[in-house]
Amino acid sequence: MSDRYIDFANSDLGRRLVGAVGLPSPARLERWQAGRLRPVEGALLLGGGALANKVAGFAQRLTDTAYGVGDLPDWTAGLGPKLKAVVFDASAIADSSQLARLREFFQPVIKSLDHNAHIVILGRNPRDLDDPEAHIAQRAIEGFSRSLAKELRNGGTLQLLYVAPQADEQLEGALRFFLSPKSAFVSGQVLSLQASNSQVTDWTRPLAGRKALVTGAARGIGASIAETLARDGAEVILLDVPQARHDLEALAARLGGRTIDLDICASDAPSRLIEALPEGVDIVVHNAGITRDKTLVNMTPEYWDSVLAVNLLAPQRLTQALFDSGTLRDDGRVVLLSSTSGLAGNRGQSNYAASKAGLIGLAEAFAARLATRGATINAVAPGFIETGMTAQMPFALREAGRRMSSLGQGGQPQDVAEAIAWLAQPGSGAVNGQVLRVCGQSILGA
Repeated sequence: MSDRYIDFANSDLGRRLVGAVGLPSPARLERWQAGRLRPVEGALLLGGGALANKVAGFAQRLTDTAYGVGDLPDWTAGLGPKLKAVVFDASAIADSSQLARLREFFQPVIKSLDHNAHIVILGRNPRDLDDPEAHIAQRAIEGFSRSLAKELRNGGTLQLLYVAPQADEQLEGALRFFLSPKSAFVSGQVLSLQASNSQVTDWTRPLAGRKALVTGAARGIGASIAETLARDGAEVILLDVPQARHDLEALAARLGGRTIDLDICASDAPSRLIEALPEGVDIVVHNAGITRDKTLVNMTPEYWDSVLAVNLLAPQRLTQALFDSGTLRDDGRVVLLSSTSGLAGNRGQSNYAASKAGLIGLAEAFAARLATRGATINAVAPGFIETGMTAQMPFALREAGRRMSSLGQGGQPQDVAEAIAWLAQPGSGAVNGQVLRVCGQSILGA
């Protein structure tokens, strides 16, 4: 559905009126387009310590123009080009007095950012540090990063990545996502990268040779996930209820995939799914989900039970069965579609929020178990995404949902799909048991 306010705010007349009365002016977000060759189309600035020098070693694979450290040319605010991407290594900040380095580096940078610029700060997870001073300082960086993300304009985003020792080999994959338009609707996020032996061998098709199962794939976000995984080289297996067979088969024909008709809540669903996947699967995306909204005082047992059954119990049972049977191959990837409602709650959605928070718990609880075979499990938590469902919302609620984020607009199904496709990559074995919000830095649960 078109966002008419963004269309107006970015017109010549709209820009004048919006500015005059002080209304928000959300930018048009740049998203990944077919045929694009580099993650960053513009200038990349690197700053900070040793991790920045590590990034400099592969910077030419990210962009044609890089500045800042090592043998790279210097960049001067006001004289150099506008910046499309920035990476600052703050991992060496070891006490609170050194936090001033953040202000000193970013203050001149902010006014030199291009439209839709992407910033990544690199740090160390405070929980991994024995030195109390370093722990305090690194934890302070999180507050800085989330606040600066809210100050960015013109579609800019910012993330903080905690990089564990020996995890620097996984930086390229993470930066290819977070510095590119693939992360257009992701901002203010904090993730930890751990050491991992898995690597992407072909960045043009990072999922080549891998089989991907997507539940609830017939339409909407599920269809977008399937399309994106297929674009990245995966062989897609599309699952939905028998009633959606027509849409499912049409999508499978277009993507060169195959279909499975299955009610995931059926008692024999795990065994039937294993039987339908005799060659195993590398990627499992639990996208299927429903809503049955009522305030708790009016919540019927049927509404409660159906939402918990589809959204939480089925993914839990199927994941356990696929892992135990070996159908989920070694070095597999499981991605759960949660929601910001599972993080912040939402009036009239106690059943839905419980199910989506439970999926985050599933990722946390199963992470160590899957890691014994090199597999990972993570959750993606979308915020307000423009779908057929949100198009049916009352106007006032829809507009409020769109504007209650740092980016001031709703996301697209592609935004969710891009995050899932990144977590499905071999190199994303560096991320396990975590949740990535795709919400434009929503103020809900921030």
